[in-house]
Amino acid sequence: MGNLRQIPLVKLFCGIIAVDEDAVALAKQGLKEQVGEIDLQSDMIPFDFTDYYRAEMGEGLLRQFVSFEELIPPDRIADIKLLTNEIEKSNSFNADGQSRRRINLDPGYVTPAKIVLATTKDFSHRIYLRDGIYAEVTMGFRKEGFKHFDWTYPDFKSGRYDDFFKTIREGIMSHR
Repeated sequence: MGNLRQIPLVKLFCGIIAVDEDAVALAKQGLKEQVGEIDLQSDMIPFDFTDYYRAEMGEGLLRQFVSFEELIPPDRIADIKLLTNEIEKSNSFNADGQSRRRINLDPGYVTPAKIVLATTKDFSHRIYLRDGIYAEVTMGFRKEGFKHFDWTYPDFKSGRYDDFFKTIREGIMSHR
């Protein structure tokens, strides 16, 4: 039998996909109000890896990541995903009788070993947490750098976000 130990706190981040810079600013304001102070943000880059959001959100989408000052227990990620869903809804609009998002929020956390994303979609590699929320290990860290998996999203595999996640990981490692 293994011994139970205290679980280390993790570094919360959120990926933002938005229709324009104003929507990114709205997303960050909502995150600050609901989740906490932002301490780091990535460059804003075009989100052009997939057309998954095109029908709902349009073309020319932008992507930015932010992380938060306060470290969290990893099991809090389900609560945070529920909060980000509410932020998305509050910034949606109706068009053609359908609700359309201006922003998509993907919260997750970083540990020294991995990047975890929260989602509402089930799949073979995802673990159910609660209240309709699942989690997946999106990338791992090894001595030689990032470890991608078959299911890792193409934009994460591209290397465009590596500097942001390396900075977060280095911060975590310096506090252990």
